[in-house]
Amino acid sequence: MIAKKNYAEKAQMKKTLKMHEESSSRRKADEDVQEGAVPAYLLDRENTTRAKVLSNTIKQKRKEKAGKWEVPLPKVRPVAEDEMFRVIRSGKRKTKQWKRMVTKATFVGPGFTRKPPKYERFIRPSGLRFTKAHVTHPELRCTFCLEIIGIKKNPNGPMYTSLGVMTRGTIIEVNVSELGLVTPAGKVVWGKYAQVTNNPENDGCINAVLLV
Repeated sequence: MIAKKNYAEKAQMKKTLKMHEESSSRRKADEDVQEGAVPAYLLDRENTTRAKVLSNTIKQKRKEKAGKWEVPLPKVRPVAEDEMFRVIRSGKRKTKQWKRMVTKATFVGPGFTRKPPKYERFIRPSGLRFTKAHVTHPELRCTFCLEIIGIKKNPNGPMYTSLGVMTRGTIIEVNVSELGLVTPAGKVVWGKYAQVTNNPENDGCINAVLLV
């Protein structure tokens, strides 16, 4: 069912893109009655016009779906599991070793509630939880302190993304409503992606570059 829906969406997207191709398409110009005589070397030449249709929103949507972002840090150092987690011994005699404490900066939503300690496998210390990031706009050359909405992708794996772990190279979503950015249609942009460029656990803050 989902595959069928995705296929239909993809087919529709391809049709729309074909209609609005940016590549300059040549077509015959409407025959106009020309005044005066035409030179012999122009008699067999057809008048063509270049039609150039820009479809920013469609291309942007396709780019988002494919996830092809030109990021400031295309390659980052992979973080080992031993570096990411610390084993926490639990139980009456400290013999159980199934709990893990996250040693990197994390983000949890505003309505986050911890599980009871008995059932919590991954512990995210409150001292390493961040809600704001220092985001630099590459074109404006200005830095803004913006609220984090969520974690889009952690390059180390989907498990770290779901845990909300922020390491160098992580793509985060930030609230840019204060910046007053608008779309070509005139709507206010609310959320935008940014890439973390520092090691937050070492610096005590999150520095990121906005993906424009």
